[in-house]
Amino acid sequence: MKKAKLSLAWQILIGLVLGIAIGAALNHLGKATAGMEAKNWWEDSSWWISTVLQPAGDIFIRLIKMIVVPIVIASLIVGIAGVGDAKKLGRIGLKTIIYFEIVTTLAILVGVGLANAFHPGAGIDMSTLSTVDISQYQKTTAEVQHDHAFVATLLNLIPSNIFASIARGDMLPIIFFSVMFGMGLSSLQADLRDPLVKVFQGVSEAMFKVTHMIMNYAPIGVFALIAVTVAKFGFSSLLPLAKLVILVYVAIAFFAFGVLGLVARMFGFSILKLMRILKDELILAYSTASSETVLPRIIEKMEAYGAPKAISSFVVPTGYSFNLDGSTLYQSIAALFIAQLYGIDLSIGQQLMLILTLMVTSKGIAGVPGVSFVVLLATLGSVGIPLEGLAFIAGVDRIMDMARTALNVVGNALAVLVIAKWEGMYDATKGERYWNSLPHLRGRGTKAPAGKVVTE
Repeated sequence: MKKAKLSLAWQILIGLVLGIAIGAALNHLGKATAGMEAKNWWEDSSWWISTVLQPAGDIFIRLIKMIVVPIVIASLIVGIAGVGDAKKLGRIGLKTIIYFEIVTTLAILVGVGLANAFHPGAGIDMSTLSTVDISQYQKTTAEVQHDHAFVATLLNLIPSNIFASIARGDMLPIIFFSVMFGMGLSSLQADLRDPLVKVFQGVSEAMFKVTHMIMNYAPIGVFALIAVTVAKFGFSSLLPLAKLVILVYVAIAFFAFGVLGLVARMFGFSILKLMRILKDELILAYSTASSETVLPRIIEKMEAYGAPKAISSFVVPTGYSFNLDGSTLYQSIAALFIAQLYGIDLSIGQQLMLILTLMVTSKGIAGVPGVSFVVLLATLGSVGIPLEGLAFIAGVDRIMDMARTALNVVGNALAVLVIAKWEGMYDATKGERYWNSLPHLRGRGTKAPAGKVVTE
């Protein structure tokens, strides 16, 4: 009898729960021994965090970063070379940017509306709140504001040295180069083009195999990352800001099922079906609070679900800079929360300025560490909100970051399907065949088709 294997989703959930439990125990140990010198290394919570847990979590993040750039470059070049029509590629790019701008603007408006309706920052005694050092984000913000003018952003799309961009992991220049290279490759004669396309296709397929290998380590990475977070902050900092955290989660759920659900229905898709396809990726993104951890698998799954490689490999990486639905939704709520915390009543004009500023500052800096904080720091000053207010919510930011990352994943996956359908390039037959091949339908009289099936 064949032994049943625990699915990746369950493995990650178990890692998440164990990480929370171990992190809470270390947090309690740290408070109990505060100001005392530990007699033994195993009684020192900081030793466990810095020597065991943090490196174990960093290993997973580094493994993911290692594969993202090769997958994006190889997949884009193969996909673009396959399309070969510059006008068609330009049309796909324009539709993608228009869609991203509409959806992220809706996210900002939903966030502002809910923050005005429920006033999460009203009535909170600031003396009960703990603060976290945000100087690292302020330094990054100064650098970003220096570079983030519209002309500078446009120039930064074009790499002066593609190898330097690859080394830094700058996704937008990498995408630009890959698209240009793919178009150049497609214009060559078949005897020159085909061997090189096969090479990049081999690189893409090999890197997806490497992705599956790395996913075996995902439960350990999730366990370590969440344990570090809970060990450092505990749960005590969550209670005074519970109203903010709850509102952010409600807003994200409303946007996912309400707004994105409506968009999906308009284009003939089901948001619930999409979430079931991405259940492993959603749990992983939620646990690690990192969209990068699932980027390769989203490209792979959306292609398997019927989107062409050219669209899937272009829209997903681009969406990580221009289509952060969860992040923009959170940023609008957090900005108004801080204003309410300080008793600042923003006028309609100031809120419109906040919306317009967020529309600009939230684009193109996804690779910046702590991107949501960086965007908020770059935005708050424009409407007279004290930047110091961010120090009050930094302690619970990770809890909210997990949810907004999951929404970013859903939004980018849906964007692939929408653009594919909008272009008339979505393969519904392939999509239905892939859906019927998934494990949740096995044993219900549905025979999985022959061919490649992505492991759940």
